[in-house]
Amino acid sequence: MIGSLSPARRARDLAAVAGAAVDVVVVGAGVTGAGVALDAASRGLSVLLCERADLAAGTSRWSSKLVHGGLRYLAHGELGLARESARERAVLMGATAPHLVRPLPFLVPDAAGRDVTALAELGGRLGDAVRFSVPGGRRSLPPTRRVGAADVGRLVAGVRPGGGGVVFWDGQLVDDARLVVALVRTAAAHGARVLTGAAVTAVDGADVHVATDEGPVTVRAGAVVNAAGVWAQRLAPGLRLVPSRGSHLVVPGVRLGSPSAALTVPLPGSRSRYVFALPQADGLVYLGLTDEPVEGPVPDDDATPSEAEVAQLLGTVNRVLAEPLTPGDVVGAYAGYRPLVLPAAATPGSATADLSRRHLLAWDGPVLSVVGGKLTTYRAMAEEAVDAVVARLGRGAARSVTARLALVGAAPRVALDRLVAPPRLVARYGTEAPAVEALGPALVVAGRPETVGELRFAVRHEGARTVADLLDRRTRIGLVPADRERAVPVAEQVLAEA
Repeated sequence: MIGSLSPARRARDLAAVAGAAVDVVVVGAGVTGAGVALDAASRGLSVLLCERADLAAGTSRWSSKLVHGGLRYLAHGELGLARESARERAVLMGATAPHLVRPLPFLVPDAAGRDVTALAELGGRLGDAVRFSVPGGRRSLPPTRRVGAADVGRLVAGVRPGGGGVVFWDGQLVDDARLVVALVRTAAAHGARVLTGAAVTAVDGADVHVATDEGPVTVRAGAVVNAAGVWAQRLAPGLRLVPSRGSHLVVPGVRLGSPSAALTVPLPGSRSRYVFALPQADGLVYLGLTDEPVEGPVPDDDATPSEAEVAQLLGTVNRVLAEPLTPGDVVGAYAGYRPLVLPAAATPGSATADLSRRHLLAWDGPVLSVVGGKLTTYRAMAEEAVDAVVARLGRGAARSVTARLALVGAAPRVALDRLVAPPRLVARYGTEAPAVEALGPALVVAGRPETVGELRFAVRHEGARTVADLLDRRTRIGLVPADRERAVPVAEQVLAEA
């Protein structure tokens, strides 16, 4: 299996790097670190990717699962950032991960106010213009348009009847954690060594000290890329970060009429912040997103939405629903921390919602920290970081190839459509879907689509080592606690088989 992260591969990687020298140690296996590892390995550099917990264990699994084109950036006048986002969306949809990203319509109903839909139509058309200006963008998504009441009812049946709306389009990831897994496996296929359960505790000149589950090891590195996100200050205390918490609620799709579009409602008093009700392939809807500042050190434990955030999300979307959602409709919730960069001219009290989503690269001795940015622009951030590493080391290819480097499982849409496998597995595993299906079609939990074969594949080829790896990251059963409880015995049995 290409880029397999098998238990045997991990043991070989651990034995190979202990006391050895590598060109680059990457700290953090979220989307940014995974992107850096792939870019560096594909340029011929020797790479060790270290992650203290598991792939996508931090912020990268708590996003809205969207590949944004940057409409919000246009609202803030950040045309360059919007164009970069549109370009990177086209790269993901057309070249690197077409199996993981699909076009998703976003409905802004007139029930939110005609002034709101007028502004949404203007923003959507500006976004279309930006999309047309980037390679591969013109044909990647349909154009913005006004729709009538019948279309509103067809797209989101739960909206109050009686008005039309505006539909614009963006990209939706089937799962943000699956993107990270695909990136890491592709990096491994290009020679990167990958260690989860491996925390970088200190960098002393060229010596990188790593605490692994098996014991401490020291690696000599030409450069260290600190991609630890909101925890980056542990290696680079001088960074000015202002973390914020983004929260989502999980509700059954039937409560909104089993929508096929993302319902989009502005926060009261805002022209650039929206609450989205995002339909998922498993029949659930993710309702988000908040932007709350986080005071003090960011904890290692997972974030949880506050009561105020729950009320804000429900209250905002209920403004346009015929039958309001209640707290009793919430079957799960999740939250993550954004590593926002505080500009030099800003004060620590700046509202996180107003901070730019631009990223920052900063050297401190042999450590290059890359923080900030968005999931959509991970590849561009990684390319810039590795450019800096190559310049420092004086070796490695000068140009990145990742804009055209297909990830594990990727193939043109016509090839994906010909695969003999369930469409749901094709959307999550691409060309590897038949191999996943062959490992077992039995369901992990009655009433949910995940199969035992997916868990087995995760253990054998995707580096999963614990129940949490299986249920909270390789699959997302854990987003509904009641389902997770029922799935634990099955996950334990699959781990026991390994």
